[in-house]
This record gives sequence, C-alpha cells and structure tokens, in this order.
Amino acid sequence: MENEGVVPGWFKSVIEVGNDLLWGDFLIGLLILAGLYFSISSKFVQFRWFKEMFNVLTEKAETLPDGRKGIAPFQAFAISAASRVGTGNIAGVATAIVLGGPGAVFWMWVIAFFGAATAFFESTLAQVYKVEDKDGGFRGGPAYYMEKGLNQKWLGVFFAVLITVTFGFVFNGLQANTIAHAYEEAFNIDRWVIGLVIAALAAIVIFGGARWIANVTGYIVPIMALIYLGVIFVILIINYDRVIPMLTDIFQNAFGIREVFSGAIGAAILNGFQRGLFSNEAGMGSAPNAAASAAVSHPVKQGLIQSLGVFFDTMIVCTATAILILMYTDLSYGEEAQQGIQVTQAAMGEQMGAFGATFIAIVILLFAYSSILGNYFYGQSNLNYIKENKTLLFAFKLLVVLMVFIGAIMDLETAWSMADLFMALMAVTNLVAVFGLSNVVWQVAADYKTQLRDGKNPVFQTNNIKADLSDVDEWGENRYAYRNQDRSGH
Repeated sequence: MENEGVVPGWFKSVIEVGNDLLWGDFLIGLLILAGLYFSISSKFVQFRWFKEMFNVLTEKAETLPDGRKGIAPFQAFAISAASRVGTGNIAGVATAIVLGGPGAVFWMWVIAFFGAATAFFESTLAQVYKVEDKDGGFRGGPAYYMEKGLNQKWLGVFFAVLITVTFGFVFNGLQANTIAHAYEEAFNIDRWVIGLVIAALAAIVIFGGARWIANVTGYIVPIMALIYLGVIFVILIINYDRVIPMLTDIFQNAFGIREVFSGAIGAAILNGFQRGLFSNEAGMGSAPNAAASAAVSHPVKQGLIQSLGVFFDTMIVCTATAILILMYTDLSYGEEAQQGIQVTQAAMGEQMGAFGATFIAIVILLFAYSSILGNYFYGQSNLNYIKENKTLLFAFKLLVVLMVFIGAIMDLETAWSMADLFMALMAVTNLVAVFGLSNVVWQVAADYKTQLRDGKNPVFQTNNIKADLSDVDEWGENRYAYRNQDRSGH
C-alpha cells in the first residue's frame, strides 16, 4: 500500500520541476567538469596515492591537548561509510538499472572514478578549516570552509541549513522508506509498524550522543559489508559463466551501441549519475563533516581516506549489487517496472530461494540503520554551526525521529525524488566553494608529498604553505603531542 496522502500533490510538483531544472544538462555537466578538474589538477591523486590511503587508514587517533584520544581515522571513515553504504547501494542500484538499463552501472563507475578526486579535495579542506568543539573534539565541513576560506558566512549558513534538512530529514526518511518496503515484501508487515520500530531504534542512539554513533557504526559497517559482499562473491563463483556476457551488456548499453537512437543512453547516464552521487556522496559536501571530526596530523590523510571511501562504496558494494540484479532472469526495464528494494529481493530470491528476500531485508536494516545514524551526525554538526542551543538540538532530534516514521509510510517515488532534489542543491553549493579553494588543497598536498619524500610521517603547520590561513587555529606549531610520533604511535 502506497500512502499517497502523506505528501500533498503540489509539493510533488515542486520537487519534479526542481529536479528537471537541476538534473538536466547542468548538474551532470558540473559533476563531470569538477571530477576532471580535480583529477587532472592533482595528477589523479585517487590512483597516485592509492597505496597511501591504506597506510593512513590504520593510524591511531591523535592525542588531544587534554590527553584524551580523538576520533581515529578509521572511525571517521566508518561514520562516512555508514552514510554512504545504505539504501543507494541496494535499492538505488536496482532503480538505476531498471530505469537506465545495464549501462547505468558503467556511469556509476565513471562518477565514482572522478568523484574520488572530488572527495579528496573537499575532505582535505574540511580538515584544514576544522574547529575544536566544546567537548574537546573537532567538527567542520563545507559550512566552515565557506566561512573561513571564502569569507562567506552567509553561504556557510545556507549550506548548513541545506545539509541539516537533507540528511536529518529527507535522506533519513528515504532510508526508513527502503527498510519498510523490504519488510513489507519479506514479511508482509505494515510499513507504519516498521516505521515505529525504526524510529525507536534510531532514538536510542541519537539521544546517546555523537560518540555513540562513532562506536556503533564502527562495528556495524565492516560486519554488514563483509557478510553482504561474501554472499555476492559466492553467487558470482557459482554463476561464473555469466560474468563476461553481463559485463559486455553493461558496456554496450553504456555507450548506446544498441540504443543510441532510442534515447536510452541518456537514461543510463542520468540514472547512473543520480544513483552514483546518492550512493558515494562525492562532491555533495556530506562526507567532509565526518572527515573533519578525525584527529590526524595532516589534513591530506583524511582526504585520502574519504577518497578510498568512494571506491569502497561504488566500485565494490554497488558493483556487487549490480552483479546480483543483472543475473536476475525476470528483470524488467522502464518506469512501469518494479523498482527499488523489491527488485534486489527478487534477484536474491532467485539465487537463495525463499530466504533471499529475508536476507536482503536483514542487510538493508543494518545498512540503512547505520546510514540514519551517520546522517544524523551530519545534521547535528551543521545545526551546531548555525546555533549551539540545547533546546534547538533536542527539537531537531525529535524531528529526525518523527521523519524516520513519516519516511517509512511515504510512497517510493516521492521519497527518491526528494532525495534527488536536495542532494543536487547540496552538490551545486559545495562544488562552488571547493572550486574556489582548490589552490589551498594543491599547496597542502604538496606539503604532504614533500614530507613523505623526506621519510617523515607528515605533520601539518599553517606556516608551511603560502595560502592565507589566518583564520585557522587548529594547526599551529606544536599544537599536539602526536606530532613527533611515527604511524605506529611511537
């Protein structure tokens, strides 16, 4: 049952018009331009320092001035992965393939390849312009580098409002919607019941504080990803003879070899880019909020880690789901065909029998629930940027929990359309700022490279670069005890 009355018709029309305006040639062109610019200007940092990404991922957290350990690089990676790895990886991929054909998978790869460089730039900036919070940790993100780097406080406030609404309400509603549809399909449970359960589970952690979020997601994300990928890997081995034909189909559809005159190539690009952006979030300005929270000795380290997160999300998790769906013998295409999580459940059911739909329902609960927690973290961080007020924060928490319930009973099409519109607005606003501050990233990356070449564990100080960082006070000389340690903490 689709609850059409939850969202009024006029609001749906506004969303549709907004998506048509932003998701025409404009945003797709902007994403391609940004990816090319950041990749070429950094000499393809996403490949050049691929090995270094794994080196920094395992580093210990930096020691804060009061002697406590900050959030470790891996924990920050887990928070951003919790938001990235979710509905987009299971339901979003299915929708992209149904509406855009197998070629949409290729364009998801494209946006991830170039998006990895974009992620490096935005997350490095988040570390450069981070600030210390009242609990002794750090927070930051696009709002902070818009204010401190571009000297545009109004733009920072605008983005903070946008991301608070997008992640706190819109995206969390979509995550709950996907869970509810999955359990309705697998167990025939009314979606309002599932909505109440998810809202209650979210409230338990949300009211526990940000460190609860870091701890919970740090355990959930690796476990759920390994189990899901393990099952897909076994399915791939069993169906090894279908891999080459499937990959051929992806490339043929991507370049319109069979559909160039039918307009399907445009559908493949549009859906591949939309679902790819929703899944890996590169350029959207969300992951930098998690990147800023990490206690590291150099901003580039979190830039590399978040770049790795894009590869992990799209090249591994999304591709695994695509493989499963493209093996489904009853797969149908077009707007009238079944979409979303039910497609993935049906595909898994073909491989695993009756347990397939149940397995996907369990996986999506873990994926989407961790995304709800990560999304809340982004919203809270930006709400504190706008105004630190306990009453306002408490009201925000209540509204997030309420939106989780409302999202569960919302119709599928509206949930996805709202997500597309708001993530487009975020991406446009954030990319303007990242373009404007790209020279800072080049200088910070050059400093990192120089220290690596000298055999050092890179440590950042503002006086090492020429850019004006007079408003940055977290990277002064001898700011942290960690500075003379090597990567093992000695």
